[in-house]
Amino acid sequence: MNESYKIDISNLKKTFKEKIALDSINITFEPGHMHGIIGPEGAGKTTLFRMITGLLSPESGSINFINGNEIIERKNIKKHIAYMPERQSLYPDLSIEEHLRFFSALYKLSEDEYVTKTEQLLVMTRLKPFQSRPAKKLSGGMYKKLGLMCALLGMPKILILDEPTNGVDPISRREFWELLYGILDKNITILISTAYMDEAERCMKAHLIQDGKLIVSGSPKDLLKAHHVATVSDLFIKLTRPGALHA
Repeated sequence: MNESYKIDISNLKKTFKEKIALDSINITFEPGHMHGIIGPEGAGKTTLFRMITGLLSPESGSINFINGNEIIERKNIKKHIAYMPERQSLYPDLSIEEHLRFFSALYKLSEDEYVTKTEQLLVMTRLKPFQSRPAKKLSGGMYKKLGLMCALLGMPKILILDEPTNGVDPISRREFWELLYGILDKNITILISTAYMDEAERCMKAHLIQDGKLIVSGSPKDLLKAHHVATVSDLFIKLTRPGALHA
């Protein structure tokens, strides 16, 4: 069965002590799309991701996962979600191959599934010649690719990436995005937060969050046209400057 999942978020709110992290967020992530979540540091992007994965509970509001017309219970959706946090901690002394073996055991893959999936991922990431290299000796770009491979071994339908290319060189960033476009062919819904505005323009949908509020949401092309700006960077500056929301 070719399953895909829509994420429907309604009136989601979360506070930490007296700070509002998310303020009545309403947003829908359509299946099979790449959604870019953009916003300044502390806007609430990571909090949103952690609530979608179930690592944090909402103070109020709801998160529904929908397959066709059926709402899926959270306990049944967990196996379909992969989350790659911004500060990912892999095992420094384990090689690429050992990481893949370890995560395949966590996902309870059969030997045939492991062989097939790892071969695909190693070829796709161009890391096959480096299987025996330990994580501590990988470049920043290779380290990120290994993290992505570990997430994809479980064959998720929802992939959540928290600033995955932060601190990576331009060539590795481009290669990482090539990987993401290839994954979309497999009908995975991708949520990606990014500090790079050029990356936000590559997404099918862009969602701008500031101070826990959803400011705008839509295709980059439509948003640029509606706000009379040339780039997502211009849009970001226009909508996040002091007083912009009341102008």
